[in-house]
Amino acid sequence: MPTVLNINGFRFYFYLNEHEPIHVHVSKGDSEARVVLVPELDISYSRGFKKNELRSIIEITITNYEKIIQAWNTTFDE
Repeated sequence: MPTVLNINGFRFYFYLNEHEPIHVHVSKGDSEARVVLVPELDISYSRGFKKNELRSIIEITITNYEKIIQAWNTTFDE
């Protein structure tokens, strides 16, 4: 599982058998989320995160959007 970012205890990563749409998984402790980046930024799955943590995840994703997209393209040769 390639890790893209580690910020404020949040780990942003991909599984090696990923599929479109372009998305990133996020975990912290026992909590997990899946954030779709394309076609529209959206949290498509969340378990265990509080609302303020989800806001932080969105902010981190927006700030690092290009880096995450580039990591996806590099990892999956697109």
